[in-house]
Amino acid sequence: MERVSPDAAETHDPLELGRASFKRRGWSDACRHLLEADANARLEAKDLETLATAAYLAGRDAESEATWSRAHQAHLERGDREAAAGCALWLAFGLFHRGAAAPGAGWIARAGRLLEEAGHDSVVRGYLLVFDAIRRIDAGDLSGAHATFQQAFEIAQRFGDRDLTGLAGHGRGRALIRQGRVADGMTLLDEAMVSVVADEVSPVLAGDIYCSVLEACREVFDWRRAREWTASLTQWCGSQPDLVRYRGECLIYRAEILQLQGDWPEALRDAQQACERLTSAPGQPALGAAFYRVGEIHRLCGEFSRAEQAYRQAAQSGRRPQPGLSLLRLARGESEEASAALRAVLDDTTERRIRARMLPVFVEAELARGEADAARSAATELAEIAAVLDAPVLWAVSAHARGAVQLAQGDARGALAALRDAWVRWRDIGMPYEEAQTRVLMAVAAARLGDTDTCDIETDAARQLFKRLGATRALAGIAELSQPSHAPRGAGGLSPREEQVLRLVATGKTNRAIADELFISEKTVARHVSNIFDKLGVSSRAAATAYAYQRNLI
Repeated sequence: MERVSPDAAETHDPLELGRASFKRRGWSDACRHLLEADANARLEAKDLETLATAAYLAGRDAESEATWSRAHQAHLERGDREAAAGCALWLAFGLFHRGAAAPGAGWIARAGRLLEEAGHDSVVRGYLLVFDAIRRIDAGDLSGAHATFQQAFEIAQRFGDRDLTGLAGHGRGRALIRQGRVADGMTLLDEAMVSVVADEVSPVLAGDIYCSVLEACREVFDWRRAREWTASLTQWCGSQPDLVRYRGECLIYRAEILQLQGDWPEALRDAQQACERLTSAPGQPALGAAFYRVGEIHRLCGEFSRAEQAYRQAAQSGRRPQPGLSLLRLARGESEEASAALRAVLDDTTERRIRARMLPVFVEAELARGEADAARSAATELAEIAAVLDAPVLWAVSAHARGAVQLAQGDARGALAALRDAWVRWRDIGMPYEEAQTRVLMAVAAARLGDTDTCDIETDAARQLFKRLGATRALAGIAELSQPSHAPRGAGGLSPREEQVLRLVATGKTNRAIADELFISEKTVARHVSNIFDKLGVSSRAAATAYAYQRNLI
């Protein structure tokens, strides 16, 4: 049964019912009642704005855009250019959010012209400046963007407009973060979020600021803030049962946090639900991110075919499927393909936030190819980015990469120290899969130092983590590693040639070097490596190496 406010409880007037539904954030009911009122007698401009907003939040984009256009014309007919410009900007806002950039730019231009014709100071001018600031960020003019957001903020303060205050304030924070002033930027974002949580900002902008702040947290790898604000966004969406707008994005952010925390079944449910919601409304830019998250979880669970399909769907929806697809290639022993794909991304960008996501996988790919110098260079750059962003996750990633490089170069003792640093950081952050991966490498380093006790302890710890996570492929490899070292050779179903290749892999040789030593083609070696991974249930050369040491194959 529909709930209505006391003011509307005794009326059957659809206009009053629509207004009351909007006030209590019943977006679908507000649309239904206001559409009925509009059919009985054309709505006035302000009620058209209410209908357009409700339709937007209910996910009815075409209806929202058409209604904003009507409200715009209604204000023009009354000679109110300022209000007409405001409608034009809200219409542009919706168009940009569904990827219709050209029509959105056209409406922004019209809004600017109308404000010039109006010729007086207006809060709407502040909203126009926000669009200009966003354009400057996209063009790389970060100082100009910050200055423009500041102008918009000052207008908001002068007119006492809370929506514009939150929007411009959070924009200043995003600009500062892109300039490298992360702490100052995050302070402004926290302040903007306080106004959102306190319900001082309208629902449309509240959802937009929520998503933007979470994206900023991802940019600087601030998973602590991301967890906290994702929980807040989830509660906000849950308080509006028929909210469609932002719910898909909320599910994507929540899925990522759940994945990192190790709750993969729940993360997969959220990611798949996000795909369903975003697919039902064509043209949603976030759809690619939803498919990518599905691919990541399938990959971690060892469901490689499903992962590849999801990555391809992400690519078709406009989201570059990296570094996940390269991690999948590495798990299949296809290091050359992984390296080439990652190098293409790295050659195409100078943005730290993107490079920081690609570099750890690039280190792994280059080590798999035996290119230690390239891996060391990538690990060094990763450490430099960690020093700039000063994010706990990046320090952990950097320590892991440094340890992997040292291990490949024969410095097992130095590797163990770096990997222990990474392990402590992963544990403190609460990222169990990454912790388990690091502990596998620690087992390899300990084995090379002849420390069988530490090797066994780290192997068992990794096994327990993989078991809890449901990482079946990694768990199978750890199960093999945990068997007594005096077990007979040939266990795991390896052929004599595969054992020979495994021994050479464990010494750190590349596929190319193995091919030269065995007088076979590099493609044949790659096939043997892939078969070894499948038979042992491992997904990296490090895990295969640990197996070889445990089974006395070296």
